[in-house]
Amino acid sequence: TMLLLQAVCRRLQILPASCKYGYLRASTTNGNWQERRQASTEVAATTATAAQLANTGGLIGFWQTLSNSTPVAYMQDALTQIHDYSGLPWWASIMFSTFLFRSVVTLPLTIYQHKITARIEKIALEMPAIVEELKREAAMAKQKFKWSDKQTTIVYKRSIKKQWQKLIVRDNCHPMKTVIVLWGQIPLWIFQSVALRNLVYLLPDPTSLQAQIIATELTIGGFGWIPNLTVVDSSYILPVTLGLINLAIIEVQTMTRTRPATRLQTIANNVFRGLSVVMVPVACTVPSALCVYWVASSSFGLAQNLLMLSPEVRRAVGIPKTATELTQPYDQLWLKIQQRARLLDEAPADKGTTK
Repeated sequence: TMLLLQAVCRRLQILPASCKYGYLRASTTNGNWQERRQASTEVAATTATAAQLANTGGLIGFWQTLSNSTPVAYMQDALTQIHDYSGLPWWASIMFSTFLFRSVVTLPLTIYQHKITARIEKIALEMPAIVEELKREAAMAKQKFKWSDKQTTIVYKRSIKKQWQKLIVRDNCHPMKTVIVLWGQIPLWIFQSVALRNLVYLLPDPTSLQAQIIATELTIGGFGWIPNLTVVDSSYILPVTLGLINLAIIEVQTMTRTRPATRLQTIANNVFRGLSVVMVPVACTVPSALCVYWVASSSFGLAQNLLMLSPEVRRAVGIPKTATELTQPYDQLWLKIQQRARLLDEAPADKGTTK
């Protein structure tokens, strides 16, 4: 980078001499003009290359900062402690720590998210009566104060919004709280992924004896077809499994939805389907230790979603019953799977209506 900057400076020193009077003289020869044009082209190319290297350096610096961050260091130490105290091989230790961290972090947040969603659904049932009352009040105010239709509509919509906000405050169920799981799950996924990457590549200090010991243990800490967790899974079993599990999570959520999907939900589902497919080639290029973690995390997410469908489990964790809750979720899910697989031409309910 320093050599490139020096070249830029040398090229820039030529320009003042050639443009001494602020303009090109008419007597300038064609050869001199071509030389200046070539010099300008070289300067532009050199500057672009320097900028590209600077951007690459910034990206590398970001990853180094993340790799050396305090949360990653704590996660790295936690993974090491769990492995040492449990006595499990590294592949089992990675899976155990994944289930442990997700049970402590994401599971409570998921339960809280379902509680918020149930509260929002309950207060939504109160709105029709409130809307009718506000309509009558708006009509009376229009006659009394001689409002125009536009003024009446503005006041009416403002009143509805105010009443809705009151219900949200009363039951402490702001809609933004429904995405609280992402605020816990995404950082956890990033920090544990980077911590495992550090363990594989002896980071942040390759000269550390502990880092060298852990890296050696990872080379023999695998299982079955991947005895070495520091290399990629050349069989592609784990990457493909990861993609299938992530797709299964999306399809389970889609098939157990009781209301028609909105346009935004449809777009989000398609985006997540695309990301699930993209993760397969990504998983093919990372060490197997990361693949084991990603598969374990996605498996926990799938089991968690299936568990939260059960009405008994929902009552046990304090999630209130709602009108859209499925009474027999697993039967309906199996029926949807059969329909997707074209094992049934039509649902029993559809057969009843056709008669």
